[in-house]
Amino acid sequence: MSYILNIETATKNCSVALAKDGKTILCKEIAEEGYSHAERLHVFIEEIISEAGIQLKDLTAIAVSQGPGSYTGLRIGVSTAKGLCYALDIPMIAIDTLQSLASKVKVTDGLIVPMIDARRMEVYSAVFSASFDKKREVLAEVITENSFEDFTEKLYFVGDCNEKCKTVLTKDNFVFLDGIKYPSANEMSILSFDKYKKNDTVDVAYFEPYYLKDFLIAAPKK
Repeated sequence: MSYILNIETATKNCSVALAKDGKTILCKEIAEEGYSHAERLHVFIEEIISEAGIQLKDLTAIAVSQGPGSYTGLRIGVSTAKGLCYALDIPMIAIDTLQSLASKVKVTDGLIVPMIDARRMEVYSAVFSASFDKKREVLAEVITENSFEDFTEKLYFVGDCNEKCKTVLTKDNFVFLDGIKYPSANEMSILSFDKYKKNDTVDVAYFEPYYLKDFLIAAPKK
């Protein structure tokens, strides 16, 4: 039996979930414009541990969203995860933020494109199959009318930049699922458990979030 605490702070959503053998027991989260992660995160952790009727020493591992995403949000989440891992002497697991976001989509066809807003027309994105296999690596890119033109399959876009992107990405095979904006610790539960079973952990001392600062600017086509 394993208890894994999952922490997601890469976007405006401050999210914490406690999972038992890969299944979420409790999840607390709030998405606010002001990024209240520093105030909310430790409160959520304390409340979840108390409500679950366990103690911190019962945790098997800590999983944290590795990015890409907000610099400040990622630092808060990772520093909290590191502190808990050091204090409890348990392993830390890093989860791809965009994979967590893609995991919220339930479709049987096409490809899933999770996107996290950066600024202006810049986004962090990746491409996954309907079964969540990664089909294109994570990129920092400037969205233009030519973005994703090489994909002929139906593309399902999710994330907090749908509104700005749908004005530019107008091809017939593009579908925007506006109800899914932020990644959540809830979807991290199964991902972190899979990594735990494979002993796929990170070095607590040297791990750094995946900031992915460089942007790819596509040259306009004539």
